[in-house]
Amino acid sequence: EGKVVEKDKIIIDAKINGDIKAGEIETHSHSNIKGNIKSKTASLGGKLVGNVSSDRIDIKKTADVEGVLNQKILSIEEGAHLKIKTETYK
Repeated sequence: EGKVVEKDKIIIDAKINGDIKAGEIETHSHSNIKGNIKSKTASLGGKLVGNVSSDRIDIKKTADVEGVLNQKILSIEEGAHLKIKTETYK
């Protein structure tokens, strides 16, 4: 419960109810996040209900993402479950 703030990289394989801010975020297939993510790079592999603001977002095939994505670069592996709105910025 609550905000998670990390200056560098954080790897998540847990249930988090709150916003996450870090330089680099990686979520694994068993992670369950309800909250927004803000980072330079985000690699999403688990369940996420919330918005993501990141320069680069990589969505793995194990991901289940619901929310708004705001990024410069977006890659999505085949098989990911998505319910998203996305906006690319320069």
